[in-house]
Amino acid sequence: MRVIVIDDDAIVVRSLSTILSAQSDIEVMGTGASGDDAVRLFESCLPDILLMDIRMPMGDGLSAAERILSRFPEARIVLLTTFSDDEYIVRALRLGVCGYLIKQDVGGIAPALRSVMAGQRVLEGEVLERAAAIGMGATAAHVPDESALACLTDREREVVRAVADGLDNAQVAGRLFMGEGTVRNHISSILAKLGLRNRTQIAVFFYRHCA
Repeated sequence: MRVIVIDDDAIVVRSLSTILSAQSDIEVMGTGASGDDAVRLFESCLPDILLMDIRMPMGDGLSAAERILSRFPEARIVLLTTFSDDEYIVRALRLGVCGYLIKQDVGGIAPALRSVMAGQRVLEGEVLERAAAIGMGATAAHVPDESALACLTDREREVVRAVADGLDNAQVAGRLFMGEGTVRNHISSILAKLGLRNRTQIAVFFYRHCA
């Protein structure tokens, strides 16, 4: 896969470039230090994945992602940051980025990029928990539009909401008064009906289309 790395910290860029270039299936096509660099390099190189920091002095990552996705809706963008700020998580998920990773486990970046190439969205655990906690900015007066879940049964929609709240199968079973096996069956049905691959994608789907 062809990757562009954008970060205003030159040491981070060098480190990521070295780590990723050591992978036989990854080619680092270019690097930059700002959102403006990201837009320019993406347009000129058309990489498979853009790996980009969020907070940068000359054009932040989220604004750059928005500009790129407006022109290239199928662009694969993975945000790599030290921040799990609520506002950033909300904007990133609503933009439709393919990944939001916290700068902690550098060794997990290459596998995450492979997952993105395979069509999955990758959210580091803390990010998924924060997204569930803030409910994507919903307020008590806000009524979610769940029309995107119309193909699901009422019970399946309840399971989707519970998964989006960050509950595991045992917790979903406890909340909805059903067996864990039944929860697993509902999740399998939900994945098939919505064309999704895993629990994380269920949560992301809910945040993007219903919250």
